[in-house]
Amino acid sequence: MDYLYAPWRSAYTEGVVRSKEPNVPASECVFCGKLADHSDEQHFVLRRFGRTVVLLNLFPYNAGHLLIMPLAHCAELEQLDAETQSEMMWLVSKSTRILKDVLGAEGMNIGLNLGKAGGAGVPAHLHIHVLPRWTGDTNFLPTLAETKQISFDLNDIYTKLKPVFDELEQ
Repeated sequence: MDYLYAPWRSAYTEGVVRSKEPNVPASECVFCGKLADHSDEQHFVLRRFGRTVVLLNLFPYNAGHLLIMPLAHCAELEQLDAETQSEMMWLVSKSTRILKDVLGAEGMNIGLNLGKAGGAGVPAHLHIHVLPRWTGDTNFLPTLAETKQISFDLNDIYTKLKPVFDELEQ
């Protein structure tokens, strides 16, 4: 699928090629690399929590498409301890409310793609997608022209969401 506007994609895709393999060690994981770098604004990290992190997806389907993932490098849900699982679900719930309140989302798609066969783009580091939706947010372009229109700036979305995530209390 072609994109009408996505200037950040080339830098991201150059770094993610190796991470698409299912058994990539943490030292080569695109997510672990971004988290270790601690350049949170550059990597659109909205907030780090005790065991998890929430960040904007650099391959967004819609404005505000979030990724929630454990800080620890792991591929399978059963590898997570109960506290990490709980924190991730708490963040899914809070993120849903934030996207509705701040961006006016009318609905959500929330899900995991586990493993390469399950559609995971980075199968070695599991992550939950929280995808805000609006009535009529799809059109004919993806079907007829294999093109997805991007009509928002990740920097603007980050600026709107960051202060709200900073205020979250566990």
